[in-house]
Amino acid sequence: MDIRNTLVAQNYASNLAAAKPEPGAAAQMAGAAQDFMSTLQASEQQAMSSMTGGGDPHSLVQALAQTELAVQTAVTVRDKVVEAYQEILRMPI
Repeated sequence: MDIRNTLVAQNYASNLAAAKPEPGAAAQMAGAAQDFMSTLQASEQQAMSSMTGGGDPHSLVQALAQTELAVQTAVTVRDKVVEAYQEILRMPI
């Protein structure tokens, strides 16, 4: 048996545990997506009430600012995920 093969197997086994996802990662992502959708829906409701004459202009601006921040955050996360995926594709096999 070659020593290099043994070292590779040991390194693989030690790195395997580090590559496992966290137990609650899926639930956290689902919660973040739900928060994002609720922010968008609240802003939409606020915009509709302002257009019909029953809303406060200050709260409309605040809701739109929250929506803008949520969308910018989602775009940033998407860009990081795409960047990580592209980095994985560039790795030699």
